[in-house]
Formats: sequence, C-alpha cells, structure tokens
Amino acid sequence: MTDAPIRLAVWSGPRNISTALMRSWGNRADTMVYDEPFYAHYLQQTGVDHPGADEVIAHHNTDWREVIESLLAPLPDGKRIYYQKHMNKHMLSHIDMQWTQQMTNCFLIREPKEMITSFIKVVPKATIDAFGLMEQVEMFRRLKAQTGQTPIVVDSKDILQNPRKALGQWCEAIGVEFDEAMLSWEPGLRETDGVWAKHWYGNVMNSTGFAPYIPKNEDVPESLASLRQQCNELYDELYLYRIH
Repeated sequence: MTDAPIRLAVWSGPRNISTALMRSWGNRADTMVYDEPFYAHYLQQTGVDHPGADEVIAHHNTDWREVIESLLAPLPDGKRIYYQKHMNKHMLSHIDMQWTQQMTNCFLIREPKEMITSFIKVVPKATIDAFGLMEQVEMFRRLKAQTGQTPIVVDSKDILQNPRKALGQWCEAIGVEFDEAMLSWEPGLRETDGVWAKHWYGNVMNSTGFAPYIPKNEDVPESLASLRQQCNELYDELYLYRIH
C-alpha cells in the first residue's frame, strides 16, 4: 500500500449510486471529497433548467480553470485521498482535460435497463445525451491510450450486492487499506454537499449505508428500444473491465 496522495476522480452517469459512494469514501478519516466540481460551470454555460440552478451558479465556482486548480491543490494535513465525484456530461468541449492524467480515474457504471427506467420517471423523453455514456466511454478510451493502463471500472450492482468485498477490491486496486467506516454513515446533509443536495439527495440524506440490491422488474418502453441498445453497447464495453 502507498502513502502518496491519491486523487480519485470517479466518473458516473445519472441515476447511479455516486452520492452514496461519496458518503462512503467521505466517511474515511483520511479522505476529503468534492461534490461535482464542474456542475456550476455546466449550468452557467448550457442554461439547462435544473432545480436550483441559479443558487448553484451563485454559490459554486463557475470558472473551470480555478476548479481544476482546486482539484490539483495540496491535500490538508491528515488527508491522503481526494475523492472527486464527477459526471461526464459536465465536461464541456472547451474544458482542457489534461488534468485528468494526474488523477486515478475510476468509472462507475450501471446496467442500462435499470438506469433508463429510473431516469424516465424524472425525464420521460430521454435521449442518449442525457446519460453522458458516450462521453464516459470516450474518456475511458482516451485515458487508456494515453497512460497505457486500464482505468478502474466499478459496477454499482457489485457494490450493492456485497459492499465490503467490492469496496475492498476497489481499495486494493488503488493501493489503500479498506476501512470499515466506508460501510455506514450518519444520515443527513454534509458541509461537502453541493447546494443542490436538497433537490437531488433525498434518498441518500435518509440513508445510513448501502441499500441491498433489489432487481428492478420494470421494462424499458418499446419507444426507447433504440436508446437501450445504444446504452447497452457502451455499458458492455466498460463492463468487460470492471473490478470483480
């Protein structure tokens, strides 16, 4: 195991367990977390109508260059892991992505059927662009080619089925000891949560650990069959590399 600082950039699409994982890692005494660093810039630039968008833009840094500086800044005393919760769709085309080569990049994936049926309850007319999966796969390919190493891939189902085992394997892959504190946490908001938490984090706010995995019996509507096929192809490419 290494004592060198680890900057963990975790890339996810929507309707995944990314916030629960931020709770899990943030519960370690040696870890600091950053909640969606580029979200305010994304909202400012795109004008997407998200709940509380004006408040997010007002309270969080909208300068992507300054955000990158904060991601590369020295860690405070006592901290050696910098867990960064990212969404691929926040990375707009004008953002310089060279900083990602200084990160331990991890990709969080979820089976498309479960992701889509969850997402369309909020956004009925879903398109492939809403999930950021194409950007996720493109980043995976690029980092793999640039570094000559395969980035870490974690499937949310594996974590929910056996949190201790899956998180232990993840910790081993990045060179840190597993910490039992990652399995449970106190309910409620955190100072490290973005101001958008009150709109999006209801389930996690009430949680004290990972919910057991329960298969979803809902089907993707026939009208979205093409979308599911697109998502399946992207998911399958990353699934081949998952930690298991």
